Amino acid sequence: MRLVPCLVVLASLQAAAVHSAPRTECIVPAKAEGGFDLTCQLLRDMLRLPSAAAAAADVEIRYLPGGIGAVAFDRAVTQRWSDPRTVVAFSTGSLVNLAQGKFGPHSPEAVRWLATLGTEYGVVAVRRNSQITSLETLRMRLRADPAGLVFGAGGAVGSQDWIKAALLVKAAGKDHRVMRFVSFEGGGQAVAALRAGHVDVFCGDAAEATKAFLAGELKLVAVLAPHRLAGPLAQVPTAREQGVDLVWPTVRGLYMGPDVPAHDYDEWVRTLRRIMSTPEFARASRARDLEPFPMVGSEVQQYVRAEVARMRDLARSLHLPVR
Repeated sequence: MRLVPCLVVLASLQAAAVHSAPRTECIVPAKAEGGFDLTCQLLRDMLRLPSAAAAAADVEIRYLPGGIGAVAFDRAVTQRWSDPRTVVAFSTGSLVNLAQGKFGPHSPEAVRWLATLGTEYGVVAVRRNSQITSLETLRMRLRADPAGLVFGAGGAVGSQDWIKAALLVKAAGKDHRVMRFVSFEGGGQAVAALRAGHVDVFCGDAAEATKAFLAGELKLVAVLAPHRLAGPLAQVPTAREQGVDLVWPTVRGLYMGPDVPAHDYDEWVRTLRRIMSTPEFARASRARDLEPFPMVGSEVQQYVRAEVARMRDLARSLHLPVR
C-alpha cells in the first residue's frame, strides 16, 4: 500500500529534475527559415552532442523579427539583457547594418559577442524556368537594361544581399543605383517570392536556397565562393569561373546581452570552445550546409571590430551612409 505514494513521489522528483534542467533560448531576429534560424538550429545540434557534457541543454528557438536584427539588438542593449541562457543569432549582414547605423545609435561594443559557428557563401538564383542560364546571361541582361530585372533578398537597401546585387550590376558596367530591389524580412521569404515569380533574381546565401534548389524549384547560376562548394552544390560554378570576381562569405554566430555576468559568459566560451574542437561539431556544421568557423570570446570581439570597419569602407564605395 505504501508503494503507490513512493512511485508518485519518485515521478514528481523526476519531473522536477526535467523542468530544472538548463534551457537555452536562442533568438532568431527575423522570420523563420532564413540564415538566423539556421544558426539557432546548429546551436541546438551542438548542445546535443556528447562533447556538450554537463552543459547540455534544450534549445528553444524564439523569433523576434524586425529590421533584419535591429529590433533584437536594440532590445538587448536598451533593456540591458542579462539572462545567461539567452543568446541571439547574428551574421555578416548584422555587421553590415551596424556599420551603416541601421541598428540605431549602438556601437559594436554594446553587446557581448560570444561565438562564430560557421560560414557559408552567397548564391545567385533565378526561377527554374528563367531564360537566365548563367551569370554571363544575367550580366548581358543587366548591361542591356539594369532596371529590367527585379532583385529580391532578405534585407533592405544597404543590406549584405543588396550589396551582392549592387556588385553584380556594377560588374555589368552599370550604375547600381538604378537597379530594382524588393526587400523581405529574411531569406526564406525572398526564396518564396522568387518561386512565385514576384522577383526575377535572388541574391542570398547557400543554405537559404539549397532546399529549393534540390527540389527543382529554382536554378543557381553562381556561388560567390573562392572555389566550388562540396556537397549538393558541387556542380554550381563560381562567379569567378564566369568572369566576375565576387566572393561573399557570410559568417554566422551568436551574441549575448551586455549585462550577462562575466562568469556566465566565460562558461559559455569554455563550453563552446570544447564543443567546436571536436569532429562531431564539424559534421554537425556541414550537415547544416555550413563550413566550420569556430571562434569564441575575445577572438570574436576583435573579428567583429575589424569586419565593421571593412564594411564601412565598402558602404562608402557604394554611396551608402555609414556610422
